[in-house]
Amino acid sequence: MSTSQIKPHGGELINRVLDPVERDNVLKTIPGMTTIRISLDRAKEIENIASGLFSPLEGFMGQEDYLSVLQSMRLANGLPWTIPIVLDISKEDADKISAGDDVVLDHDGLPVAVLHVQEIYGFDKEIHSQKVFDTNDAAHPGVALTNDMNEQLLGGTIDLLNEIETPYSGYALKPEETRALFREKGWHTVAGFQTRNVPHLGHEYVQKSALTITDGLFINPVIGRKKSGDFRDDVILDSYAALLDNYYPHDRAAMSIFQTEMRYAGPREAIFHAIVRKNFGCTHFIVGRDHAGVGDYYHPFAAHEIFDEFDDLDIEPIFFRSFFYCKKCASIASDKTCPHSDDDIINFSGTKMRELLQSGQVPPPDLMREEVAQAILKYENPFVE
Repeated sequence: MSTSQIKPHGGELINRVLDPVERDNVLKTIPGMTTIRISLDRAKEIENIASGLFSPLEGFMGQEDYLSVLQSMRLANGLPWTIPIVLDISKEDADKISAGDDVVLDHDGLPVAVLHVQEIYGFDKEIHSQKVFDTNDAAHPGVALTNDMNEQLLGGTIDLLNEIETPYSGYALKPEETRALFREKGWHTVAGFQTRNVPHLGHEYVQKSALTITDGLFINPVIGRKKSGDFRDDVILDSYAALLDNYYPHDRAAMSIFQTEMRYAGPREAIFHAIVRKNFGCTHFIVGRDHAGVGDYYHPFAAHEIFDEFDDLDIEPIFFRSFFYCKKCASIASDKTCPHSDDDIINFSGTKMRELLQSGQVPPPDLMREEVAQAILKYENPFVE
């Protein structure tokens, strides 16, 4: 399947952005509406819904879709979907509104969207966490966020009024724009790469391996809330810019951001990430070891195995089990290409590289490109606190 053939998830790229005349008319009615305060994370989800990145969603999930996603990893109409996209509100706010109302979703005094209320419903946080994260352990960052949610969920379609400014606007392409970019470059097949880390040589090996079977590579870092110890957004972007500028053909690779929070939901999040890249226009999606995992909550290849349950995703996963530097091969290799023993193998230890970077040292050239390391070392503290 080529980029000209791959359809958005559900068949249509959703657009919930009001045209200027409609927007002006809605803004005049805002003083009479109930206002709900929302976080930056929810504001970015609204932008993703409005631009079609979360197609086919047109708003925050109602109860039928929500429960279906929890139980079957599909929307109520049967379409694959694995992560609930919901808006939690306080009981105080819930008491102010009813189904059929229009409410303003406001972030720091900026009216982000109007939500057309369809229903207000409660949910069980323990069941939510067990289904989405496969655990109720409060040490899991996704469970911790769930435990902090309000008790009520608000379902309904949205209309975008204003986007939140981002310091990375040059990388913030919408699905319509990425699809146009792929056509302009003549890419019939595109491999999407999800990341929340800076690149080491193992990542480069995976990306270039995928590029050998596709026309283009789409680097798509997650920009948004992450757990303590993860790399900062600006560091990720600068390090990838250094890699792309120095080691990739400029007509074969592109980078744009995915503005969302990491959920650390392992296999479920891998499917969600694939759907989002499908909406961006990718035909293939790279899935590595422990994709979207955290700690030891998921089997290292659980994110590979879950794709067996979704033969109707219409995006082709490219699986990588392991990769390392082999001293005897004198190159990056994988368990499929290298026959040598553990004594010859240097694994890509994220912990080791972090320790070197924290101490101001450049990791050895068999682990990380010097240009990438220097881009990281420009920052006094490259990690989320």
